[in-house]
Amino acid sequence: MSLPTTVSMDGLPDRITIYEVGPRDGLQNEKAVVPTPVKDEFVRRLVAAGLETVETTSFVPPSWIPQLADAQDLLAGLGEVGTGPRRPVLVPNERGLDNALAAGVGAIAIFGSATETFAQRNLNRTVEESVAMFTPVVKRAKDAGLWVRAYVSMCFGDPWEGEVPVEQVVDVSRRLMDLGCDQLSIGDTIGVGTPGHVVRLLDALQDKGIGTDRIGVHFHDTYGQALSNTITALREGITVVDASTGGLGGCPYAKSATGNLATEDLVWACRGLGIETGVDLDALVETSVWMAEQLGRPSPSRVMRAIAGR
Repeated sequence: MSLPTTVSMDGLPDRITIYEVGPRDGLQNEKAVVPTPVKDEFVRRLVAAGLETVETTSFVPPSWIPQLADAQDLLAGLGEVGTGPRRPVLVPNERGLDNALAAGVGAIAIFGSATETFAQRNLNRTVEESVAMFTPVVKRAKDAGLWVRAYVSMCFGDPWEGEVPVEQVVDVSRRLMDLGCDQLSIGDTIGVGTPGHVVRLLDALQDKGIGTDRIGVHFHDTYGQALSNTITALREGITVVDASTGGLGGCPYAKSATGNLATEDLVWACRGLGIETGVDLDALVETSVWMAEQLGRPSPSRVMRAIAGR
């Protein structure tokens, strides 16, 4: 496989951490239920390809997301590969945390919203009520020695409410981080963000005491802006980037939310910029091709298609 010519640029980090969301965010919107053994192999392939941080599943009620109803069985099968501080699982409430703790996980993520409409659609609660729900979850998780991440969705736009004020995003983010979370992930759930908007939000978060060392970025590629937004974030000091192998993903509660930034596309761009990711691109592409076969449809990842097409 030929690789891009490496030409570094000033203001970019030497290394980043890719927070792989394919097994959870990538698969949660698939209509056909993916068999547990396939999910198991997917996680193992991702880890073998060098992805150190992999979000494996979610302990949400099966009625919410049937695709992830096998969380307990998946983690039991994965054993040590599926637990530890580098294998977060999403939990919506204390019951989800109970199940996660029973499975022996070492890290969790909570999932908040910057807008009231999406908070109601996703959690059936107001923003205020959702923060109250997460308060004991975070406290108990930290008391148990777990690493905790806070997702905030709809940070750049909402399909029902339209533009989302930066101040509103910062307020929700600050409230969740004040609970004791270790990391914040700002999500462009419907993919409408652009580089200038990214800079404005990161600057506003910094002004409120949430530095880029505690932030990850999560961009969807609805309008083809995920990679450019990511490079912009890296130039602002971000070193944690959410991505999904094969560009899989979407949100079952926001129909305009299409796929995530493809991990292959991110790794290729980082190779060209001289940014280390620790990921074996050949193994990653092989995994993406394999998963596309399991799902019975082509991957939207341009890099995967280009390399596999050879």
